[in-house]
Amino acid sequence: MLTSSARPRRRTARVAMLFGAFALVAASCGGDDDDAEPVTTEADDTAAEDTASEDTAAEDTAAEDTASDDTVAPEPSESADESSDDPEEPAGDPIIVGIITSTSGPLSVYGNTYLEGLEAGLDYATGGTRAVNGHPIEFEIIDDGAEPEKAISAATDLVGRGVSIIAGSVSSGVALQVAPFAEENNILYISGPAAADAITGINANTFRAGRQTYQDVATASQLIDSVEGSKVLVFAQDGAFGEGNVAAVEAVLGGAGAEVESLLVPATTTEFTPNAQQILDAAPDLLFVAWAGETTAAMWQALTQQGVFESTTVTTGLGDVASYSAYGADPTNIKFLSHYAPGTLDNPANDALDAAVAQPDLFTPDGFVTSQMIVHALESAESDDVAGMIAALEGWSFDAPKGAQEIRASDHAMLQPMFTVKLAGEPGAFEAELIEAIDAAAVAPPEQ
Repeated sequence: MLTSSARPRRRTARVAMLFGAFALVAASCGGDDDDAEPVTTEADDTAAEDTASEDTAAEDTAAEDTASDDTVAPEPSESADESSDDPEEPAGDPIIVGIITSTSGPLSVYGNTYLEGLEAGLDYATGGTRAVNGHPIEFEIIDDGAEPEKAISAATDLVGRGVSIIAGSVSSGVALQVAPFAEENNILYISGPAAADAITGINANTFRAGRQTYQDVATASQLIDSVEGSKVLVFAQDGAFGEGNVAAVEAVLGGAGAEVESLLVPATTTEFTPNAQQILDAAPDLLFVAWAGETTAAMWQALTQQGVFESTTVTTGLGDVASYSAYGADPTNIKFLSHYAPGTLDNPANDALDAAVAQPDLFTPDGFVTSQMIVHALESAESDDVAGMIAALEGWSFDAPKGAQEIRASDHAMLQPMFTVKLAGEPGAFEAELIEAIDAAAVAPPEQ
């Protein structure tokens, strides 16, 4: 029977306007979820997680990627329990963890990379045993297709079978439906790459493994010498997606004292030379680009040809590796905002991720962190002690592939470093290079 939680509901106030389409924004294509995440270059505004530059290449590859429970397992971590090179077989009953994510549909490429990180993180956090206190951890992976109704149906079935931990959402639309369900049925819920700010502080039962939109946009403040008094121009397509990006930049950078203006153009526009001239005339200190769809390459080409990069700092969100070709023939002058910088980080957790996954991508670390959180919760409390697992995660500090992270006890915000990067190399073989790692405190969202 499904029961209601006796635990009091956490605060409900949140930065509601920060929807975004930031492929960091990578899930902003999810189902009924229309809160696009700021700074995108690829997916449409229905998916709630895209990192500011999710391009059509990701969607092209999404259909080809199918999730697998057999993801290559990483080498045990130095920091994990490594008492034996050949761990004994766990003897206890397995603990089933429900993983509800997108392995089909427009966000499948993100769901599948999330699953790769999930498997790698479980090996790392358990020292290769894939068990806690003698109980094997088994993931039951269910495809939601980025549709909230499917996710709730799956969650209802899992809870009815006694599952007390659910994780995985790529779509913010899904996460914002599963979170209230988690509170009503008193289970532990850990959302994945879903970036909507509203997930933070929604209730006591809900945590997040990834970053949120506020952190995406706040990273842009590091590209300006002084935010207060600076001029920021948001260049985006006219519609919900573009308006969501404008709202996010106004809330974060405008709230810090910047003068924020917008240049919104019809999504049907194919000639961008006049727009490039408007940007030059506006003379912003920072041009914040949020774009999606087939005209992405033509837009970047026009900005390059008209000398926009010589006149101002240009930023957008870096999408997944498949999207690198969407930024035009020469994206080397763009300063990208990035949730994760594959190939640029050096720490034990990231080394384990690199060893386990052939090509770590934008949301691979979110899966890795999910497993770290699950293992920590189960090391501290029995799987049926939801209050104990929540208490264990609140305020927990740990080392993740991105570096040091902390779960803020008051609202479960995931405090974490963010990055600015550039692309280098030749067309078809661009690679990310780190410009700067931004300290978690510098991009921490307001407390809810």
